[in-house]
This record gives sequence, C-alpha cells and structure tokens, in this order.
Amino acid sequence: MRLLPRPTPDWQMLILFDNGTPAPLRYALKGHIVAEAVERGWDRLVNGDLIAAAEAEGFDVLVTTDKNIRYQQNLQSRTIAFVVLGNQQWPVLRRHLAKVVDAVCAATPGSYTEVRVPVK
Repeated sequence: MRLLPRPTPDWQMLILFDNGTPAPLRYALKGHIVAEAVERGWDRLVNGDLIAAAEAEGFDVLVTTDKNIRYQQNLQSRTIAFVVLGNQQWPVLRRHLAKVVDAVCAATPGSYTEVRVPVK
C-alpha cells in the first residue's frame, strides 16, 4: 500500500501542545515547530491565560485534549486555531496520526476541530 503525502500549509506553523497532549505526537508534525506548554513554563496557566500567552507569542495552533474548551472560552475572535484530540492515550492515538496531521495542516486562524479517535 502506497501512502500519499499529507497536505501541508505553505508556511511552517508554530504549534503549542497543551498539558495532556502526548509528546511523541510532535514527530508526526514534521516541518513545523512544536513546543509544549510545560517547556515554556505555561503548564500552570488556565485556558484563557494559556490561549492569550500563545497568541501573544505568535502560535498558530493549540493542540489540546480539553474537549470543553469551546464551552469555557470565546473562540470566535481568536487568532490561534484549536485542534482537540478525542483521545490522549498514545497507544491509541498513534494509530490515528493521519487524522491529527490533517487537522493541524487544515487549521486556520480561529478554527476549531475535534479529531475523533476511538477509545480502543
């Protein structure tokens, strides 16, 4: 079976992983710059403050496992895109990396995408 290349944006995106986002996912996002909230000292920031900090630093996408973020925050006027993982367990998520990569590459400022990942 031949794998087709994944679509990528014309620019290198700056992607932030929220707490709970599996670190190995960064290797599937080749060509982009990935940082973790904990690496920036932002691991104790609550959602609104984390989003504001990420936007201030020029991040393009926030990858998170917080499925309630869309109800807790006003996302409409944001410049950062949101990609929400349906399952954060790496052994499960790793079998669905193409879905995550596609969602990240399709992200546009202010967009919100939930990547559905089966529980098992």
